[in-house]
Amino acid sequence: MATATQGAANGSGAGGPEPTTPAGLAMPSRNPLPLSASQEAQVRDIYYARVRNKCREEIKAFADCAKLHTFTASFACREPLHVMNSCMKAHATQAEQDAAREEWFAKRAERARERQRKALRKAEQEAFLREWWGLPEKDREQARREMEKLTRGERVAGVRRRPAGIEAHGQGTDEGR
Repeated sequence: MATATQGAANGSGAGGPEPTTPAGLAMPSRNPLPLSASQEAQVRDIYYARVRNKCREEIKAFADCAKLHTFTASFACREPLHVMNSCMKAHATQAEQDAAREEWFAKRAERARERQRKALRKAEQEAFLREWWGLPEKDREQARREMEKLTRGERVAGVRRRPAGIEAHGQGTDEGR
């Protein structure tokens, strides 16, 4: 997949108008940013789910056939298997990979908000348990570092970016920054 996304990042993808950045600079691809291995795995999971969703009926037909056979499934269910594989090959295109990557980028802010919500909930629960059991409070510097860590965005292209709408601790949104 790395070579396919590199080809798209180099501008060898689908033709059409070049998208522009907020500063107005032309980008060679719709998805030019390199992602980490775990981020690429998330994109790949979205891609596979989209392809499986498009071939749902063919997959179900093969699964129903395979349920009835154990060792002979590869012989007895050869036709549904070929239909399922041809459907998946037909829908497993570079355009579908690009769509999955765009979906991943579109959901970045949502994932960041969810991560921040969970971390804040965890901090609240920890503070409650410390109070409940009479444990000493956390060091203020340690608490400040943890809150600062919560407001950091994810790393994309080697740069940490905070998605729009995520509030920094004690500061407004970063839309004006």
